[in-house]
Order: sequence, then structure tokens, then C-alpha cells
Amino acid sequence: MSTARRRILLVGCGKMGQALGRGWLARGQSASSLMAIEPNDVTARAAKDAGIPTVRSLAQIDAAFQPDWVVLAVKPQVAATTLTDYARFAQPATFVSIIAGVRISSLRTFLGPKAAVIRAMPNTAAAVGRGMTVAIAGAGVSTSARSECTVLLDAVGDVAWVEDEALMDAVTAVSGSGPAYVFLLIECLAEAGVKAGLAPQLAQRLARQTIIGAGELARLTPESNAAALRQNVTSPGGTTEAALKVLMGEGGLQRLLTEAVAAATARSRELAG
Repeated sequence: MSTARRRILLVGCGKMGQALGRGWLARGQSASSLMAIEPNDVTARAAKDAGIPTVRSLAQIDAAFQPDWVVLAVKPQVAATTLTDYARFAQPATFVSIIAGVRISSLRTFLGPKAAVIRAMPNTAAAVGRGMTVAIAGAGVSTSARSECTVLLDAVGDVAWVEDEALMDAVTAVSGSGPAYVFLLIECLAEAGVKAGLAPQLAQRLARQTIIGAGELARLTPESNAAALRQNVTSPGGTTEAALKVLMGEGGLQRLLTEAVAAATARSRELAG
């Protein structure tokens, strides 16, 4: 399904908004049917440089521009004061919110009780088209709108849907915050390499490329689960097995990540509340 003829209004054009805008244009979205609103001069200039038509305020948009989709990408702290201005698009437009931590019930308070709202959580890898986005459709969202939303979101990576909004806190903890965990792994692996005698620059290069290569291998072999891929590089009695005995032991990586995800999930619930 193509969205090239759909009119899209992008509210907020920071890093994630620009990633979406670039993805849509690369997929054939007409620039004449795309408009972004970004009040920050520097950010708006960057969006324009990326080829995204951008204005500073809603007042600057031609009244003839009636969007089919309104994608909300503002910061959570300004949602309450910003979004009410867009309630006028509630029919027939569908809203897609990528605002972290703001629930559908709150969005409908701002946009009106009849607004068709989809809440989505992309992650930072969307900037390079390798993102993971999880979405949930609110009441009143049609099956066709949900399908078309998948097309909109997969312009920046993979898309999955959940049926229970409460799961979005765990989604945030796993994939939303997940890239930071991987970056930390690169840091720690490089530092361990330095302590083992490697030059810092080489250790950093080895750590980065190892994570990049392992991720690409996982992407290209979707029929294999992570455990199978791990076992493929683990020879009995070898160096990898020695390392994994530490990482998989009591208090090892599994326990740490379980605690980390639990902490992030709890914090997401607190912020949403």
C-alpha cells in the first residue's frame, strides 16, 4: 500500500520527526503532500535541508491543506499546551503519536474524544532506517488505517503491534531504551579490551565492528534464534565458552538485563502516570 498521495502533517521535526520525513520522501511521498511544523529555527532549518517542507507554526499552513494523517512528534512536556490546537483535524484525519509516555486517553483529552489515535514507540535506530517501532491502535481506528499506519512507520524500520497499551511500558524498556544498552556494551567491551592490553583505538574499533557484524548476522539469519547463533560460535572448551561461563553465571548478563528492563518499565509507568 502506498501513502504517496496521502497528506501528512508532521508536528515536531526533531531527530525522530526528520527520520520519519526522510523515510517517507525516500519511499515516494510527494513533498507537496507533506508539511512539518517546527518552532525551533535551527531544527526547522535542518528539516528543510533534509527536503522536508517546514513552517514555524500552524498559522502558517494554508487552510486548503487538510491532512489525512497528523503525526505528533513533540516533547512530552509540551503535549498538553500544544496538541489542543490540532483537535480541528480530528475528522477525517488519523493521529499517530510518537510522544514518549503519553497514553491514548491523555491524547484524546487534548485532541477530542472522537479522535482516532494510534500510539507508537520508535527507537533511535530509525535515524538510519533500522528502527523498531511498536504501535497500538486506540478506539475508532479502522483496520485499513492500521494497515496504512504500518506503511508509514516501516519507512524507518520494522513495525510490530500490541493490543494492550499497558505493554508499551515494557516496549519502551526493551526497544525504546535498548539502543543505549547496546552502546554501553560497546563501551564496556572496548574498556575490557584495553585492560587486556589492546590500544584504546583498536579496542574501540573491535568492539564497535563486532556489535555491528553480530547484529547484521542476526538480521540476515532470521530463521535462527539468538541462542542458536551464540551456540554456533561457541566451541566446547574454547575461549568463547570460558567467557560465557562468566556472562551467563549467577549475577551475570541475564540477571542484569532483567533488572534493567524492570527498572525502565517501572519508570515508564511512573512517567506515564
